[in-house]
Amino acid sequence: MIFQMIPVAEASINTLMKSIDKVIINPIIVLLFALAVAFFIYGLAEYLLSPDNEEKRKASKDHMLWGVFGMFIMVSVFGIMSLLLNTVGEDRIKLQSTGDYEIGNLK
Repeated sequence: MIFQMIPVAEASINTLMKSIDKVIINPIIVLLFALAVAFFIYGLAEYLLSPDNEEKRKASKDHMLWGVFGMFIMVSVFGIMSLLLNTVGEDRIKLQSTGDYEIGNLK
């Protein structure tokens, strides 16, 4: 067949997911988590440095709340990615050299 002449990359879905997770997703998560922590610390500093101004205190409480919310979202994304990587295991889905795939036991 003509398809046998086309080279096929021998990689599994698990390898692809780990590469995407390592190179793209994790650095973005770390960056956004750092921004959320910085936003929270900014709100905390603003709250502590303006004890008399109620408007600034309310705005700083909002900054702290959104910082905590952002950190929660980033931890959740990290957990979801870990769950996906553990669910789609290398022993469950394998690509053959012909381009076909084989699905093993899904427990």
